[in-house]
Amino acid sequence: MSKRFSPVMTASLSLSFATGLYGISFGALALAAGLNTWQAMVLSLLMFTGGSQFAFIGVLATGGTGAAATGSAALLFTRNAIYGAQMNLRVRPSARSTLLAAHVTIDESAGLATLQDSPDQQRTAFWWTGIGVFVCWNAFTFVGTQLGERVDPQAWGLDGAAVAAFVALLWPRIKNRDHAAVAVLGAFVTLMLIPAVPAGVPIILAAAVSAAAGWALASKHESRNAGKAS
Repeated sequence: MSKRFSPVMTASLSLSFATGLYGISFGALALAAGLNTWQAMVLSLLMFTGGSQFAFIGVLATGGTGAAATGSAALLFTRNAIYGAQMNLRVRPSARSTLLAAHVTIDESAGLATLQDSPDQQRTAFWWTGIGVFVCWNAFTFVGTQLGERVDPQAWGLDGAAVAAFVALLWPRIKNRDHAAVAVLGAFVTLMLIPAVPAGVPIILAAAVSAAAGWALASKHESRNAGKAS
């Protein structure tokens, strides 16, 4: 194993499998939200970003429109554009592989690549993780849709599990007080808006408010660091 796979490859494969297992939840929850197997598979194949996918079906599960679900997913998807700019400098994909690189630029591929020291290791981590997660995520999404057809969503609590799964993805990323403050603000805005606006709209507005708060906090820290440096 060690002769055929480098430590970076082994880490990528392990991360790919562990992340792919979330696809089982997505497949089952997508059916609980009213999608069929093929619709769930298309989302995993084309959207391919777990947070956005869970947000999409979460809005649908609460009675939101397709437009509201798409809007909430798109807001969460904007973080991948930031990853893309960083990975383009580190991985430097060829003209032929640019679209594929963009498609597999996700939290896991960008995160593991960033942790590597040399450019070669960064490229290996990015490609092995990105493609590995894509294969595992879609395979387990299909498994989830097949399991979902055999259970009662309300009896198993799947009608409310989309939110729980999304929180499970978000929780490890709350690493300091600023992150926690933004998360609490987003939750507060969502709860306040639920009685007043159509389903699906609260999460879009809360995401916009949270993004603005996060940007303001980041700008504040940059200004403070610049002042210390001077």
